[in-house]
Amino acid sequence: MKIKHRYGLLLVDITLSFNGKSKVIRNMVVDTGAAKTLISQKVVEDIGIHVDLHDRIVTYFGIGGKEHAFRKQIDQVQISDFTVEKVEVDFNDFGYEDINGLLGLDLLMQAGFSIDLKHLEMERDN
Repeated sequence: MKIKHRYGLLLVDITLSFNGKSKVIRNMVVDTGAAKTLISQKVVEDIGIHVDLHDRIVTYFGIGGKEHAFRKQIDQVQISDFTVEKVEVDFNDFGYEDINGLLGLDLLMQAGFSIDLKHLEMERDN
């Protein structure tokens, strides 16, 4: 899959499915420094993803300090030709205008992606 290079970041699109609704989440940062995938809760509200009593609250520590997110099981995440079902994803008030989240190592490694920075592509060995 092609990677977009904007704002000095590597960006891809993913598709999220939850309770029978799907949505393409654009401009996810390919972040090999993030342990978990994190998505802005604002971009998924329209498909019914909200924090509820069954969700686990998690804390992130990073350069910006301490952040909180809620972890929810999602029906399906699709990244190019890779699909994973019944996966936990974290959501929070991401706070950026054109960036909708971080595609972290949890999904990048599970998919087995190789990142080709010269050609700005991300591929899986089949």
